[in-house]
Amino acid sequence: MKLGIVVSEFNYDITYLMEKKAQEHAELLGAETEVVKVPGVFDTPLAVKFLLERRDIDGVAVIGAVIKGETKHDDLVINQAVRKLVDYSDSYSKPVTLGIIGPGATHEQAVARMEEYSSRAVESLVKMLRALKSIRNIKK
Repeated sequence: MKLGIVVSEFNYDITYLMEKKAQEHAELLGAETEVVKVPGVFDTPLAVKFLLERRDIDGVAVIGAVIKGETKHDDLVINQAVRKLVDYSDSYSKPVTLGIIGPGATHEQAVARMEEYSSRAVESLVKMLRALKSIRNIKK
């Protein structure tokens, strides 16, 4: 199986390590990866859409960290991005999983969660692909 991994470069001190952990975990699970980097979480849906259009990509894990600021901008960014990601997953009938930390997370909370969120996004994607494969085999 081949996974797309879309990585937000905003808060790159966190997302760089998340990207590496996601790739390591995918390798451990026997999956190939293709990484695409985008400026921020808000920019992830378009990259995900392009990856989902490809026949060689089975699903996409999205990696990012949206740190709470002085406004509710973090809520807006995640809510709009996730809404589109869910729509694309449905439209293309391919799973999209979230390894996005936030909203409302402090920098310290994000650092504490980065390994868990990136591994969980990849693991969920692989499990979902296996589940979909078994469902498709039952239908035949």
